Amino acid sequence: MTMDAQGNSMDIKKDDTIRIEDVSNGDSYGLIDDSIEQTECGKMTWVICIAVSIGGFLFGYDTGVISAVLVTIKQDLGQDLSASEQELITSLTSGGAFVGAMIAGCTADKYGRKSGMYFGSVLFTLGTIIMATSYSLEQMCVGRFVVGLGVGSAAMIIPLYIGELAPSKYRGRMIAFDNMCVTFGQLISYSFGAGFTDVAHGWRYMVAIGGVPAVLLGCIMPLCPESPRQLVSHGKLEEAEKVIKRVFPQATDKQVKDKIQLILNSVHEVTAALEDKSIWWQLKQLFCVPANFRPLISTCVVGAVSQLGGFNTLMYYSGTIFGLVGFNKPTVVSIVVGATNFTFSLFCVTILDRFGRRKTVCVSALGMSLSLVVAAAAFHYIPVNKDLKIETQSVGWPGYLVLTTIIIYIGFFASGVATITWVGTELLPVEVRALGTMTNTGVVWGCNIIIASTFLSMMKNISPTGAFGFYSGICFLGWLFVLVGYPDVTGMPLETVREVYTHGFGVKFASKLQKERKFAERNGALMTAA
Repeated sequence: MTMDAQGNSMDIKKDDTIRIEDVSNGDSYGLIDDSIEQTECGKMTWVICIAVSIGGFLFGYDTGVISAVLVTIKQDLGQDLSASEQELITSLTSGGAFVGAMIAGCTADKYGRKSGMYFGSVLFTLGTIIMATSYSLEQMCVGRFVVGLGVGSAAMIIPLYIGELAPSKYRGRMIAFDNMCVTFGQLISYSFGAGFTDVAHGWRYMVAIGGVPAVLLGCIMPLCPESPRQLVSHGKLEEAEKVIKRVFPQATDKQVKDKIQLILNSVHEVTAALEDKSIWWQLKQLFCVPANFRPLISTCVVGAVSQLGGFNTLMYYSGTIFGLVGFNKPTVVSIVVGATNFTFSLFCVTILDRFGRRKTVCVSALGMSLSLVVAAAAFHYIPVNKDLKIETQSVGWPGYLVLTTIIIYIGFFASGVATITWVGTELLPVEVRALGTMTNTGVVWGCNIIIASTFLSMMKNISPTGAFGFYSGICFLGWLFVLVGYPDVTGMPLETVREVYTHGFGVKFASKLQKERKFAERNGALMTAA
């Protein structure tokens, strides 16, 4: 069902073409606008954003808790874990997340965004139970993989859901808030890790606590609406109108209808393009159409740098690293890492929409690279043997320098690259957004698998200096790409972002559009004041 210009119900047939007058009154020229984006955002939108970001907390808690688990698990699985077995346990969650993201991406359009979050909540709870009761390496591996399925589903769906629900002027900071919850989860996991370090079998309590927010997310989800774009795509225009009115409570009826029409136009473009088309055809549209492939490259490169740049080695192995440089309480020192990550992710929420994505990620990537150069140099002066055992009893200045540079590195990472990785879904055209988001999430988790499964081996084979030098090089290459291949689309409605990539990577064109947008906003403010 939909409405005509007078608000009466009318049936939509599959082959009907819905024009402007079917939903929105338009103006004398039959044009519609998106002025609703300039009205105040409802508190409900922030409440929903906070609620679903529990999924981000789960993501962060799991990536952080494994660091303390590896340090304290000892022989609780029936044996001392070798370096390769530690890498296996760590990387299996990344492998599960890769699969979970693929499943969520393939079903997101058909079954809705909320279904993926339900799926993640159930799997995370199940995986947590399996891990907490593990008495063998095999059972622990199964639990880690199941948790990964849930983490991947939530990590893929939640930024997509928030991006489609949020007003364009708050979209960046709302997705950044989800990432801030990821860092908060990591901080909490480090705190529990330090608290349970000296408790017998304390790692089981650390793991079990992670099931609590998963249950909470499942209980909250019925109170959250479906994405307006998802509702419109399934013909539920009346429900979509109710959601939009809750997002923009001060909007007029015409502005609401205009917004629905803009979404509807976009949906019909997609429907016409994808009707009776196979997944293979959609993949070709994503990878073979330049205007679709270029934003995918922009998104995936930043996602790859967020992983291959070495950050998650600190999340997964921070206890190991700080033990390596001579700290007696590495799980306690790891709290500093979590606190830094959380603090600067909070800072990112405040700057992302103000300074724009491009400037933020440029500074972030370059700062990461330079910090890691110093860390690599400091590791050169730490006496570490081939078995990754330190040959001194004191920390010394190199250990403190490593800690300092890692804190600086995390500050740069959390201030930009960490959040931009997930905000990047806004670059993708609507007809390939779900598939592109799935691809980006797959790249992130694929690179995560590489990092998680090779870090200890790299440290042994090419030394800590070589490993951190390698990560620095990745960050530097990422910075070079951002300079030429990542446009700033801050504040642009999702329906118009696609125009940017019809002009190559659109860096200069996006800059031009931003200047025009700011000029129009200033003029509008002056007219309102007058």
